[in-house]
Amino acid sequence: MTFTPLLEAVGLSKRYGSVLAVDDVSFSVRPGLVTGFLGANGAGKSTTLRLLLGLDAPTRGHARIEGKPYASLDRPLVAVGALLEARAVHPGRSARSHLRALARTQRIPESRVDEVLDVVGLLGVGERRAGTFSLGMGQRLGVAGALLGDPRILILDEPVNGLDPEGILWIRNLMREFARDGRSVLVSSHLMNEMAVTADHLVVLGNGRVLADCSLQEFVAGHDSLESAFMSKTAGAMSFHGGGLR
Repeated sequence: MTFTPLLEAVGLSKRYGSVLAVDDVSFSVRPGLVTGFLGANGAGKSTTLRLLLGLDAPTRGHARIEGKPYASLDRPLVAVGALLEARAVHPGRSARSHLRALARTQRIPESRVDEVLDVVGLLGVGERRAGTFSLGMGQRLGVAGALLGDPRILILDEPVNGLDPEGILWIRNLMREFARDGRSVLVSSHLMNEMAVTADHLVVLGNGRVLADCSLQEFVAGHDSLESAFMSKTAGAMSFHGGGLR
């Protein structure tokens, strides 16, 4: 079955001095699926996410969002919502003022701010300063920012970090509902048990290269869990880059 990817990486490579952090990475993220992005520390996941979003320039290759580089998107938050670092918020700003500022940069109606605060469960604390939020509340605010433009693509890096069991179930259901609506989700996580019940498709990195790009069922075939499949299929590809790079 053919499909038009909303998000794709083509031959992405990134070198930091003598370290090749990402090495010829190619994959696409299908609409209607939650794609899990897996890899050990140092595998190149965070660098790849930054390359997808134009936060770093690739040494080779390119990334496309709806067929365009991120930097050329007229209203990027309407195309793709991303959570890479939940604490990237001025601590003195309230949750509501932070989201209002984002909305103004993207010509998003201000009414959308309270809509997403409600979705993430922060409507009642919208006037609190972000610096007073717990880790879990900060994660929810980060997700609110990612959802602000009602995007067609969602990129989340460790979204369950700091969430309690209720919050983990909430983000799991949010991602699956987002995908069922025909949109694309790319989620990076170290929690294998969570990915096993959330992801439809997997892209697995090791030493900066793609080790697997397949359905969850195909990846775990012959193993009793996603964790055991991951450990087996990434054996020998879990070394760390010098200098602690990504």
